[in-house]
Amino acid sequence: MSLSVAIPKGSLVLITGATGYTGQFLTRKLLALGCRVRAIARSSSDLSPFEDLSIDWFRGDVFNRDTVAAATQGVEYVFHVAAAYREAKIGEDTYEKVHVQSTRLLAEALQGSQTLKRFVHVSTVGVHGHIDEPPADENYRFNPGDVYQRTKAQAEIWIREFSARNDLPLTVVRPAAIYGPGDRRLLKLFKMAKRPLFPVFGSGQGLYHLIHVEDLTDIFITAALHPKALGEIVIAGNAEPSRLQDIVSIIANELGNSGIRFIRFPAWPLFIAASLCEAICRPLSIEPPLYRRRVAFFTKDRAFNTRKLREILEYRYSVEVEEGLRSTARWYRQQGWL
Repeated sequence: MSLSVAIPKGSLVLITGATGYTGQFLTRKLLALGCRVRAIARSSSDLSPFEDLSIDWFRGDVFNRDTVAAATQGVEYVFHVAAAYREAKIGEDTYEKVHVQSTRLLAEALQGSQTLKRFVHVSTVGVHGHIDEPPADENYRFNPGDVYQRTKAQAEIWIREFSARNDLPLTVVRPAAIYGPGDRRLLKLFKMAKRPLFPVFGSGQGLYHLIHVEDLTDIFITAALHPKALGEIVIAGNAEPSRLQDIVSIIANELGNSGIRFIRFPAWPLFIAASLCEAICRPLSIEPPLYRRRVAFFTKDRAFNTRKLREILEYRYSVEVEEGLRSTARWYRQQGWL
């Protein structure tokens, strides 16, 4: 860990989204630091990965008023990590419940709390959409591009306004693209880097911002403890963005594919094809073979100014981009995922 602040042992913390990828890392880290951990998990959630851990589970939906009321009693720190990820079978109402409704219930349950020291609300850099003049900072305009990003934006705006009116001790963290061992969202990129040819759509000069899960979870804890983080919004990304082609080249080299070639294609035909795929597949609850957001991944700029993270929170990264990509590629290979 690269923490410049220490959470007091025995602190009572509540985590939403503990069973997710980032949530699991955060949960184990807080337990290792000596915290008493509560977590909200759906009744259908698989808790077998946590059998060796002492966690006080509250089974129910994060947007259930009774579940939230019980779980928030007496807590000192809240890490609101829960998110509904993009799947065809998930309706728009689910995104609203998991992102917006849960945020409201948590904040209202903690209104006037005598024990709460910090509420860390996890948003996303996706609320900014495409960055016209990169890099963007925390004050850049919101331009969400899909229901995931829209509801994340709505939740963040709501809790910031609520905090201002009710003195809720809040810090908002907007993570960039999360990666690391066990992640499946960027796994497809690693698989593509094994091939001799890699498609590049549009100019091929798009910038992408990454954050390793080890650093991100340390940033969450720093946001909960650092006095200067109170009331702040912080973009959690590496010190500098990377070109997508550079990311792929590092992965390909680690996997022994140093001869990878990049083939450029125009982006607009794929955007049309992706729109058609989504229009046909979503009403049938079928995962589209192509999404507009996947095309956007290759064409849009996602570059940010992360100076606030380093200068205000005094955060120092523990994982550099190249080594993080290489170690993640090695992990995938060892697990037989590649």
